[in-house]
Amino acid sequence: MPYRRIPNTDTARLKALNRAYAKGKELPPFKLAFSQVSFNRIQAFLTSFESTVRLYRNTQSNTILKNREYPVHFKKAKLYISHFIQVMNMAIARGELSPSIRAFYGIAEDNNKVPAMHNETDLINWGERVIAGEMERIRKGMNPITNPTIAVVKVRYEQFLETYRTKEISKKSNVRIQNDVASLREQADDIILNIWNEIEAYFSELEEDEMRRNCMEYGVVYVYRKGERERERQS
Repeated sequence: MPYRRIPNTDTARLKALNRAYAKGKELPPFKLAFSQVSFNRIQAFLTSFESTVRLYRNTQSNTILKNREYPVHFKKAKLYISHFIQVMNMAIARGELSPSIRAFYGIAEDNNKVPAMHNETDLINWGERVIAGEMERIRKGMNPITNPTIAVVKVRYEQFLETYRTKEISKKSNVRIQNDVASLREQADDIILNIWNEIEAYFSELEEDEMRRNCMEYGVVYVYRKGERERERQS
Protein backbone atom coordinates (compact mmCIF):
# COMPACT_ATOMS: atom_id res chain seq x y z
CA MET A 1 0.00 0.00 0.00
CA PRO A 2 1.45 3.40 -0.94
CA TYR A 3 2.25 5.79 1.86
CA ARG A 4 1.91 9.55 2.07
CA ARG A 5 5.17 11.48 1.72
CA ILE A 6 5.50 15.02 3.04
CA PRO A 7 7.64 17.24 0.73
CA ASN A 8 11.34 17.39 1.61
CA THR A 9 12.55 19.98 -0.92
CA ASP A 10 11.61 23.64 -1.40
CA THR A 11 10.32 22.89 -4.91
CA ALA A 12 8.06 20.15 -3.57
CA ARG A 13 6.87 22.32 -0.68
CA LEU A 14 5.95 25.17 -3.03
CA LYS A 15 4.20 22.77 -5.38
CA ALA A 16 2.12 21.35 -2.52
CA LEU A 17 1.24 24.78 -1.14
CA ASN A 18 0.36 26.21 -4.55
CA ARG A 19 -1.81 23.20 -5.38
CA ALA A 20 -3.75 23.51 -2.13
CA TYR A 21 -4.01 27.29 -2.59
CA ALA A 22 -5.37 26.85 -6.13
CA LYS A 23 -8.01 24.47 -4.81
CA GLY A 24 -8.91 26.96 -2.09
CA LYS A 25 -9.49 29.66 -4.70
CA GLU A 26 -11.28 27.33 -7.08
CA LEU A 27 -13.83 25.88 -4.65
CA PRO A 28 -16.26 27.52 -2.23
CA PRO A 29 -15.50 26.87 1.46
CA PHE A 30 -18.34 24.34 1.90
CA LYS A 31 -16.91 22.17 -0.91
CA LEU A 32 -13.26 22.48 0.14
CA ALA A 33 -11.63 19.42 1.71
CA PHE A 34 -9.72 21.50 4.23
CA SER A 35 -10.72 24.32 6.56
CA GLN A 36 -10.88 28.00 5.76
CA VAL A 37 -8.46 28.59 8.62
CA SER A 38 -5.88 26.44 6.81
CA PHE A 39 -6.57 28.24 3.54
CA ASN A 40 -5.97 31.58 5.26
CA ARG A 41 -2.66 30.24 6.63
CA ILE A 42 -1.51 29.39 3.11
CA GLN A 43 -2.63 32.75 1.80
CA ALA A 44 -0.70 34.62 4.49
CA PHE A 45 2.41 32.46 4.18
CA LEU A 46 2.91 31.54 0.51
CA THR A 47 4.18 34.84 -0.93
CA SER A 48 6.78 35.25 1.82
CA PHE A 49 8.00 31.68 1.39
CA GLU A 50 8.20 31.98 -2.41
CA SER A 51 10.19 35.24 -2.27
CA THR A 52 12.57 33.94 0.42
CA VAL A 53 13.26 30.72 -1.51
CA ARG A 54 13.85 32.77 -4.67
CA LEU A 55 16.28 35.03 -2.80
CA TYR A 56 18.03 31.99 -1.32
CA ARG A 57 18.48 30.40 -4.76
CA ASN A 58 19.75 33.63 -6.30
CA THR A 59 22.20 34.11 -3.44
CA GLN A 60 23.46 30.55 -3.84
CA SER A 61 23.98 31.07 -7.59
CA ASN A 62 25.84 34.35 -7.03
CA THR A 63 28.00 32.75 -4.34
CA ILE A 64 29.00 29.91 -6.68
CA LEU A 65 29.93 32.45 -9.36
CA LYS A 66 31.95 34.60 -6.95
CA ASN A 67 33.70 31.55 -5.51
CA ARG A 68 34.88 30.67 -9.01
CA GLU A 69 36.33 34.15 -9.52
CA TYR A 70 37.95 34.43 -6.11
CA PRO A 71 40.82 31.87 -6.48
CA VAL A 72 41.83 33.50 -9.78
CA HIS A 73 42.17 36.95 -8.19
CA PHE A 74 43.91 35.50 -5.11
CA LYS A 75 46.47 33.71 -7.28
CA LYS A 76 47.17 36.75 -9.47
CA ALA A 77 47.53 39.15 -6.54
CA LYS A 78 49.92 36.72 -4.81
CA LEU A 79 51.92 36.32 -8.03
CA TYR A 80 52.34 40.08 -8.58
CA ILE A 81 53.21 40.86 -4.95
CA SER A 82 55.71 37.99 -4.83
CA HIS A 83 57.23 39.02 -8.15
CA PHE A 84 57.56 42.63 -6.99
CA ILE A 85 59.53 41.49 -3.95
CA GLN A 86 61.66 39.17 -6.11
CA VAL A 87 62.50 42.06 -8.48
CA MET A 88 63.41 44.23 -5.50
CA ASN A 89 65.68 41.49 -4.10
CA MET A 90 67.37 40.97 -7.47
CA ALA A 91 68.03 44.72 -7.78
CA ILE A 92 69.64 44.63 -4.30
CA ALA A 93 71.69 41.58 -5.30
CA ARG A 94 72.97 43.44 -8.38
CA GLY A 95 73.92 46.45 -6.23
CA GLU A 96 71.37 48.70 -7.92
CA LEU A 97 69.43 49.20 -4.67
CA SER A 98 70.54 49.35 -1.05
CA PRO A 99 69.40 46.52 1.30
CA SER A 100 68.10 49.29 3.57
CA ILE A 101 65.11 49.84 1.28
CA ARG A 102 63.63 46.59 2.54
CA ALA A 103 62.67 48.49 5.70
CA PHE A 104 60.10 50.44 3.63
CA TYR A 105 58.21 47.17 3.12
CA GLY A 106 58.56 45.94 6.70
CA ILE A 107 61.27 43.43 5.76
CA ALA A 108 64.55 42.96 7.61
CA GLU A 109 67.54 44.34 5.69
CA ASP A 110 69.27 40.94 5.52
CA ASN A 111 66.12 38.99 4.56
CA ASN A 112 66.22 38.14 0.86
CA LYS A 113 63.38 35.62 0.92
CA VAL A 114 59.90 36.11 -0.52
CA PRO A 115 57.43 35.88 2.39
CA ALA A 116 54.85 33.10 2.47
CA MET A 117 51.33 34.12 1.49
CA HIS A 118 49.21 31.05 2.16
CA ASN A 119 45.93 32.73 3.06
CA GLU A 120 43.93 35.95 2.82
CA THR A 121 45.43 37.41 6.00
CA ASP A 122 48.99 36.94 4.69
CA LEU A 123 48.13 38.36 1.28
CA ILE A 124 46.34 41.42 2.69
CA ASN A 125 49.22 42.05 5.09
CA TRP A 126 51.93 41.90 2.42
CA GLY A 127 49.85 43.71 -0.17
CA GLU A 128 49.42 46.65 2.19
CA ARG A 129 53.10 46.64 3.15
CA VAL A 130 54.39 46.52 -0.41
CA ILE A 131 52.02 49.18 -1.75
CA ALA A 132 52.49 51.57 1.18
CA GLY A 133 56.26 51.06 1.19
CA GLU A 134 56.72 51.66 -2.50
CA MET A 135 54.47 54.73 -2.47
CA GLU A 136 56.54 56.12 0.42
CA ARG A 137 59.78 55.54 -1.52
CA ILE A 138 58.39 57.30 -4.58
CA ARG A 139 57.23 60.26 -2.46
CA LYS A 140 60.79 60.58 -1.18
CA GLY A 141 62.08 60.84 -4.74
CA MET A 142 63.53 57.35 -5.04
CA ASN A 143 63.40 55.49 -8.34
CA PRO A 144 60.36 53.20 -8.54
CA ILE A 145 60.68 49.47 -9.02
CA THR A 146 59.42 48.37 -12.43
CA ASN A 147 58.30 45.16 -14.09
CA PRO A 148 55.95 45.09 -12.33
CA THR A 149 55.31 48.66 -11.29
CA ILE A 150 53.48 49.26 -8.04
CA ALA A 151 50.52 50.59 -10.06
CA VAL A 152 50.08 47.18 -11.72
CA VAL A 153 50.54 45.38 -8.39
CA LYS A 154 47.93 47.64 -6.83
CA VAL A 155 45.38 46.86 -9.55
CA ARG A 156 45.77 43.10 -9.00
CA TYR A 157 45.70 43.53 -5.23
CA GLU A 158 42.54 45.64 -5.28
CA GLN A 159 40.81 43.15 -7.59
CA PHE A 160 41.58 40.43 -5.06
CA LEU A 161 40.48 42.63 -2.16
CA GLU A 162 37.15 43.41 -3.81
CA THR A 163 36.36 39.73 -4.44
CA TYR A 164 37.50 38.84 -0.91
CA ARG A 165 35.21 41.43 0.68
CA THR A 166 32.33 40.36 -1.57
CA LYS A 167 32.90 36.75 -0.54
CA GLU A 168 32.85 37.64 3.15
CA ILE A 169 29.67 39.71 2.77
CA SER A 170 28.05 36.86 0.80
CA LYS A 171 29.02 34.39 3.50
CA LYS A 172 27.27 36.44 6.20
CA SER A 173 24.27 37.02 3.93
CA ASN A 174 24.06 33.30 3.16
CA VAL A 175 23.96 32.41 6.85
CA ARG A 176 21.13 34.87 7.47
CA ILE A 177 19.10 33.71 4.46
CA GLN A 178 19.70 30.04 5.30
CA ASN A 179 18.32 30.68 8.79
CA ASP A 180 15.30 32.48 7.33
CA VAL A 181 14.60 29.64 4.89
CA ALA A 182 15.06 26.99 7.58
CA SER A 183 12.49 28.73 9.78
CA LEU A 184 10.03 29.08 6.90
CA ARG A 185 10.51 25.43 5.92
CA GLU A 186 9.35 24.39 9.37
CA GLN A 187 6.24 26.55 8.97
CA ALA A 188 5.63 25.20 5.46
CA ASP A 189 5.89 21.60 6.68
CA ASP A 190 3.47 22.32 9.53
CA ILE A 191 0.93 23.92 7.18
CA ILE A 192 1.20 21.10 4.63
CA LEU A 193 0.93 18.37 7.27
CA ASN A 194 -2.13 20.02 8.81
CA ILE A 195 -3.85 20.50 5.45
CA TRP A 196 -3.11 16.99 4.24
CA ASN A 197 -4.45 15.57 7.50
CA GLU A 198 -7.65 17.54 6.99
CA ILE A 199 -7.94 16.41 3.37
CA GLU A 200 -7.49 12.74 4.22
CA ALA A 201 -10.02 13.05 7.07
CA TYR A 202 -12.50 14.67 4.65
CA PHE A 203 -12.29 11.73 2.22
CA SER A 204 -11.77 9.04 4.86
CA GLU A 205 -15.13 7.35 4.29
CA LEU A 206 -14.29 6.52 0.67
CA GLU A 207 -12.56 3.35 -0.52
CA GLU A 208 -8.79 3.63 -0.19
CA ASP A 209 -8.04 3.95 -3.91
CA GLU A 210 -10.79 6.53 -4.40
CA MET A 211 -9.72 8.36 -1.25
CA ARG A 212 -6.15 8.65 -2.54
CA ARG A 213 -7.29 9.80 -5.97
CA ASN A 214 -9.33 12.60 -4.41
CA CYS A 215 -6.51 13.58 -2.06
CA MET A 216 -4.02 13.65 -4.95
CA GLU A 217 -6.26 16.21 -6.67
CA TYR A 218 -5.37 18.49 -3.75
CA GLY A 219 -1.64 17.78 -4.15
CA VAL A 220 -1.24 15.04 -1.54
CA VAL A 221 1.66 12.80 -2.60
CA TYR A 222 1.62 9.00 -2.23
CA VAL A 223 4.55 6.76 -3.10
CA TYR A 224 5.08 3.02 -3.22
CA ARG A 225 7.79 1.31 -1.23
CA LYS A 226 10.43 -0.60 -3.18
CA GLY A 227 8.84 -3.54 -5.03
CA GLU A 228 5.38 -2.75 -3.65
CA ARG A 229 3.82 -1.65 -6.95
CA GLU A 230 5.00 -4.82 -8.70
CA ARG A 231 3.61 -7.06 -5.92
CA GLU A 232 0.29 -5.20 -6.12
CA ARG A 233 0.07 -5.83 -9.87
CA GLN A 234 0.76 -9.52 -9.40
CA SER A 235 -1.85 -9.98 -6.68
